[in-house]
Amino acid sequence: MSELFAFEHYHWAINSLVVIVSIAVVGFGAAGMVDAASRIAKRFGVSELIIGLTVVAFGTSAPEFAVTLYSAFEGQGDISVGNIVGSNIFNLGFILGGCALVRAIPTSRKLLQRDGLVLGGSTVLILVLIGHDLHLSKTDGLLLFSLLIVYLIYLFKNRHDSDAAAGDIGGNADQEKTLVHDVLFLVLGLFGIVGGAFIMVESASALAHSFGISDWVIAVTIVAAGTSAPEFATSLAGVLKGRYEISAGNLIGSDIFNLLGVLGVAGMVHPLDIDGAARMSLYALCGMVFLVLFFIKTGWKVSRLEGGILVLIALLRWVFDFSQQGPPH
Repeated sequence: MSELFAFEHYHWAINSLVVIVSIAVVGFGAAGMVDAASRIAKRFGVSELIIGLTVVAFGTSAPEFAVTLYSAFEGQGDISVGNIVGSNIFNLGFILGGCALVRAIPTSRKLLQRDGLVLGGSTVLILVLIGHDLHLSKTDGLLLFSLLIVYLIYLFKNRHDSDAAAGDIGGNADQEKTLVHDVLFLVLGLFGIVGGAFIMVESASALAHSFGISDWVIAVTIVAAGTSAPEFATSLAGVLKGRYEISAGNLIGSDIFNLLGVLGVAGMVHPLDIDGAARMSLYALCGMVFLVLFFIKTGWKVSRLEGGILVLIALLRWVFDFSQQGPPH
């Protein structure tokens, strides 16, 4: 009996240490990626907002993509859709709200009228496609992914639309060497973020199991939070470094990519059936999205008070999820 207790204690300690180390890896990776992305944007005269909406957002959404796609191959619709819905709510509630608590986040008319409306429309579309029959078909997936392609083409055509001055673009060896250096840091930072997030999810899930938390609660809370760790690290690093467009663009872009790209590919891979409880979560996501869009417009910033409101709503949603669960299996 004492040997079993010692083993469980050792297992708990190891997982706790791994979680702490993985958080540090994600943090360092995010800091390096934000700096590199900012320098690359200036070099080519591309808006930091565009960089945040595309390169950074798609990179930090890699964990959601991996988890959701694997679940789709396995025919686990609840995990595929639940991970995306839970991650998007986490992004807008805990991450955007938490970053705003640290420092008010300036926004822009372009962020609202272009990218915010795309996010709002995508969220409503997901509610319509899934909410009425609790099914995501291959046709639905193709529609979602096609919309993502259209959005990316539009962003590409407007990639130089920025108030920031372009960086000094030259062709000498030193500048080329610096560009290679920045791209290398961008890739290494991304690997650190994604790798650290995956390790953290695994270890945190093992810790939750050791405390008797059910699989369902782990999926909608810990897994969703873990796959959102890259967005949190990148957005917080962006705010602390004053790169607000990368921070805000990362969150909005990640949510758009999750809905249109990740769910689009998942639907095309395998038709997904979803539990009826998904409707409540989809309504919650719609409410969170449009509240964020309202906050973006009020004073063209997300204030600390508004950040606190977003965090509180996200906390209440977690409490609701836990309260709806029976005893662990």
